[in-house]
Amino acid sequence: MNLNPENLLWFIPLLPFAGFLINGTLGRKLPRALVSIVALVFTALPAAIVAWLWILMRADGAPDSIAIVSRPWITITGLQVDFAFTVDHLTLIMLGVVTGVGFLIHIYSVGYMAHEEGYWRFFAYLNLFMFFMSVLVLAENFLLMFVGWEGVGLASYLLIGFYFKKTSAVNAGKKAFVVNRIGDFGFLLAMFLLIVHFGSLSFSQIFATIGQHPEWQGIRFLTAIALLLVVGAAGKSAQIPLYIWLPDAMEGPTPVSALIHAATMVTAGVYMVARCHTLFDRSPAALTVVACIGAATAIFAASIGMVQHDIKRVLAYSTISQLGYMFLACGVGAYTAGIFHLLTHAFFKALLFLAAGSVIHALSGEQDMRNMGGLRTRTPITFWTMSMGVFAIAGIWPWAGFYSKDEILYRTFVSSNPLHIILWLVGLATAGMTSFYMFRLWFKTFFGEPRFDDKLIGDATHTFTDHASGADLAPVHSLHDTTMTMEVEPDSSQPSGVHESSWVMLLPLVVLAILSVVGGWVGVPAAQGGHNEIEHFLDSVFVSNTTLQVATPAAGHGLELILAVVSLLVALAGFYLAYLFYYKKPGTAAGFAERHKAAYSILLNKYWVDGFYTNFVVIPMLMVTRGLVELVFERGVVNGTGRAAGMTTRGFAWAARSQISGNIRSYAGWLAIGAAAVIAVMIFGRSLWVHL
Repeated sequence: MNLNPENLLWFIPLLPFAGFLINGTLGRKLPRALVSIVALVFTALPAAIVAWLWILMRADGAPDSIAIVSRPWITITGLQVDFAFTVDHLTLIMLGVVTGVGFLIHIYSVGYMAHEEGYWRFFAYLNLFMFFMSVLVLAENFLLMFVGWEGVGLASYLLIGFYFKKTSAVNAGKKAFVVNRIGDFGFLLAMFLLIVHFGSLSFSQIFATIGQHPEWQGIRFLTAIALLLVVGAAGKSAQIPLYIWLPDAMEGPTPVSALIHAATMVTAGVYMVARCHTLFDRSPAALTVVACIGAATAIFAASIGMVQHDIKRVLAYSTISQLGYMFLACGVGAYTAGIFHLLTHAFFKALLFLAAGSVIHALSGEQDMRNMGGLRTRTPITFWTMSMGVFAIAGIWPWAGFYSKDEILYRTFVSSNPLHIILWLVGLATAGMTSFYMFRLWFKTFFGEPRFDDKLIGDATHTFTDHASGADLAPVHSLHDTTMTMEVEPDSSQPSGVHESSWVMLLPLVVLAILSVVGGWVGVPAAQGGHNEIEHFLDSVFVSNTTLQVATPAAGHGLELILAVVSLLVALAGFYLAYLFYYKKPGTAAGFAERHKAAYSILLNKYWVDGFYTNFVVIPMLMVTRGLVELVFERGVVNGTGRAAGMTTRGFAWAARSQISGNIRSYAGWLAIGAAAVIAVMIFGRSLWVHL
C-alpha cells in the first residue's frame, strides 16, 4: 500500500479501534503486560503518524489541508454525505493534543490501574474513546463529526462508570450521558437546518456558500443554526447551564478524569465552534451569547472551586472555568486565542490531574485536602511536577498558561463586542480566583504539617471521615470504597506508608511538566518580543474574521504590555492571599469563612444548582413521565388491552358454554334457530341483490 499522507489518515482512528477490539474480546484471557502493550502500541502509532503529518505540513510548499474521501456514505434526493476525513492546521493541533497527551495518559494508566480488576476492560474503553475522538476531529462534515461526538459520549459513560458496582460512579455515568444528550438535541436540530438551507453537511461546501453571500450578515437562519450549535457545545464542553455532569465525572478513575478534562471530550465544543467560525462570524448575536456564556461559566465555576476540599473536584471546577475562558475567546472572535488556551490547558490540566492521582495513590485513596499536608518532602517528584502545573494555570510568567490567558484577556479588551470591558473584568477576576484556589490546593497538599496518620497509609483498610457530616464512612480498600471488588491484603510490591509513585506514573508527569513551562512559548506575542507562531500557523484557517479583532499593531503593543502586567499582578495577588490564608496564618481562612458564613455556605453548596435541577426538573419530569407511561400506557393501553382481550374471550366462552347443556331438545331448538337465521339472511341478501 502507498503510504502517502491521505492513506495514513485512516490509520489514526483505526489503530485505536483495533486495540479496543483486541483487548475488548481477548483481554480477559491475556496477561496484563500484553494488554498494556496492545493499548500503548495502538495509541503510540497514531501519535507517530500525527507527528509525521506535522513535519509534512510545516514544510515549504506544503498544502494547507489534506483530504480523503472513501465513497458516498448517504445519497438521497437533494443530499449526499461522504465518508471523508480532512486535516488542516486546526485539525493538526487537535490531533496532536488528542494523540500525544492521550498516549501519555495511557502510559500513566499502566501504573495507576495496575492492581485494579477489569484492567483489560479499562484499556479497551480508553482505546475506544481515542477512536471516537479521532473521528470527531478528522471529520469533514457535520454528520461524521456527530458520529464521533456521540461516540465519545458513549465511551465517557463507560469510563466514568467503570466502577460499576459503585452506585455513585454509575449515577455519575448516567448523569453525564443524559445531560450530553440534551446538548446533542441542539446539534441535531442544527444539522436539520443546514440540510434545509444548504442541502449539504460538508464543512467546505457550507462555508464556501456562506462566503459567496456577503449580504448574509446577522441573517436569521444562520443565527438559529449557530445558537443550536452552541447548545451542543455547551453540553459537551460543560458550560452553563449544562455543566452539571462534569464535577460528578470525578467518580471515574483519575486517568479518565485527565483524559476527559484535559485532552479530549470537553474541548470538543470549543473545537466545533472554532471549526464553524465562518458561520459564527455572520451572527454577532450568537457570538455575544458564546462570550457571555463563557464569561459567566468561568467566574461561576472558579468561585465554587475556591471552597472545595476534594482535590479532584477542585480541578473539575477549574476545568469548567478554563473552558469558559476558551468560549469567551471564541465569543469575541479570538478563535486563535481560544485554541491556544486549549493547547496549553491540555498540558497543565493533564499534568494536574495525573499529579493529583499520584497524591491519591501515595495516600492510599485519600482525596480530601484537609487530610493531606507535608507531602513536599514525601513525594518530591510529584511535588515539583505538580508545581509546574499550578504555576501554569495560575498565569505566572513565563509558564504556558500566562501567554494563552493573557492573549484571551487582551483580545477581549480590544474586541468590538459592546460588552468587552465587562467581559474583560470578569475574565480578570476569574484569573485572580484561579490563582487563589490553585495555590490553596498547592499549600494544603504539600506544605505545613502532615494531617494524616502514617500508620493508616498503606493498610488494607482504614476509615475516612466525612467532614461535611461528621460521620464515619465505610472502610476504604486501596483506591476506592468497599463497593468495589478490590485486593484486601496490602500490596507487598509497594512500600508501606506515604510513598512516591512508580516511574511509569512519574514519566508522563515530567513530560507534561516540561510542556506546561515551554508549551506557551509558541504564542509569545510581538509586544513581548515573540512572533506568536501559533497565530501565523492558524492564519490559513481563520481567514474570515476581519471585523471582530480590531486592535491595531500600534495600539496593541503598549496596551498589551499594560494588560499583561495587570493580569500578572492579579495572579500574584491570588498567590499572596492563598499564602496568607493557608501557609503564613493557617487559621485566617477558617475565621474568614466564619465571618462570611452565608457566602461561604452558598459556595460550599455550589449555589444549590444540583438541588434546583433535582427538585424542579428531574422530579417533575419523572412524575409526568411515570404518570403517562405507567398510568396511561402501561395500565391503560398494555394492561387494559390484555384485560379487554381476556374479558372478550370469557364472554364468548360463557355464550358457548350455555349452549352445551347435553339436552337433545335444546340442541334441536338451537339447530332450528340457526337454520332459520341462515334462511333469513339468504332471502334478505337475494332481495337486496335484485333491488340493486
